[in-house]
Amino acid sequence: MMARNAMRWTACAVLTAVVGAGLAGCSDDDTPASSVSKAASAASSLASRGADALSSASAEANRKLDEIKGGVDAKDAVRLGRPTTDGGRTTVDVTAENATSSTKSFTIQINFKDSGGNLLDTAVVTVSDVPAGKPGTGTARSNRTLSGTVQAEVARALRY
Repeated sequence: MMARNAMRWTACAVLTAVVGAGLAGCSDDDTPASSVSKAASAASSLASRGADALSSASAEANRKLDEIKGGVDAKDAVRLGRPTTDGGRTTVDVTAENATSSTKSFTIQINFKDSGGNLLDTAVVTVSDVPAGKPGTGTARSNRTLSGTVQAEVARALRY
């Protein structure tokens, strides 16, 4: 999954870098070979940063959930609405059903994926103080602008 995203980032970065290198190629200091080399280096750097950002977001989401002590798997108690776009970011309504006899909170990791199932982004939302036997709601928001058809899925959910 991440490899396909990295390839997309690379393709986009190569195009951007080649266009930039072509514009910079008018100076006396740049040979065509050095321009191509600079473009490849820039593309590699951009692709690496895109993959690193996604990897970092996933690691941070896992860290947040791993910090919760005494949490119980509650993935089956969480429902998602349809992803929408709000201010350039993808959002999805989250409903957590508290089937216990006391007030509970939920921390939920939402993965945003493209139509091919490739991971685009991940977000964590907390639905706090959900009364016994009631639903609680929240909204998960992507960390960056996502394009194309975006699907959302519950990756992890803990009730505590």
